Amino acid sequence: MDLQIKIPKPAPEGGGMGYQNLLVAVESPLATVTINRPSVLNALDDETIAELWLAFLLLEKNDAVRVILLTGAGDKAFVAGADINELKAADVLRSRWKCDQGQGLLFKMEEMDKVVIAVINGFALGGGCEIAMAADIRIAADTAKLGQPEVNLGIIPGYGGTQRLPRLVGEGKAKELIFTGDVIDAAEAYRIGLVDKVVPKDQLMAEAKKMAEKIAAKGPLAIAAAKRAIRNGLAADLKTGCACEAAEFAALAASEDKMEGTSAFLEKRKANFKGK
Repeated sequence: MDLQIKIPKPAPEGGGMGYQNLLVAVESPLATVTINRPSVLNALDDETIAELWLAFLLLEKNDAVRVILLTGAGDKAFVAGADINELKAADVLRSRWKCDQGQGLLFKMEEMDKVVIAVINGFALGGGCEIAMAADIRIAADTAKLGQPEVNLGIIPGYGGTQRLPRLVGEGKAKELIFTGDVIDAAEAYRIGLVDKVVPKDQLMAEAKKMAEKIAAKGPLAIAAAKRAIRNGLAADLKTGCACEAAEFAALAASEDKMEGTSAFLEKRKANFKGK
């Protein structure tokens, strides 16, 4: 069985990456990754997962980028789920491989030092909801719909939905959403803690960029350390988590950014962080 997926190659004459299903724009210090399959509501197929892997790997290495905005093309969907034709054709081996690829991508998003903001412009269902849950922050349009309706297809979430959803909204509510396959609106998603902010649809990207720029203006080493401390602490008991925090706090004492930040505060000026 062929378990290979096509990785995009550099376009000729230095024209950037030859993505088929993504739009990637870098406007330092922000980058915007747009899943660009609007004709199928930005459904995730194997090639799109591969391209997202590559995009995040390259953006992780780009020192000019501090915050990544992830969204979907068009005005209907963030990501409406997985490609159903691929799901139907997948046997046991292929299905496990698809889970491993998708889960690996979402762990990459969580484990990279840079902040990822999911900009949920429409349907975020199945794999779309799972990808949003792996982001650091979720901002939704007031028209967005979210859910894990996989049981309607005779399957369950495969990209970590059974694990991240209860961590965000609690075990009981997660079971309700997964067992019923119900789709909820943005207001309900905010009420239960599935999204962090809801804004009018026509203001969505502007609000997301405003937050991203605010984060990008902070010390990048501090943001990365805070993200690691939160992630590692949530996977441990309180004392172990606090030890993780203390280690990150102490390590920052040796940074130029710490000296710049404290000096700028005392001198009543804006800090110029360089990530060193």
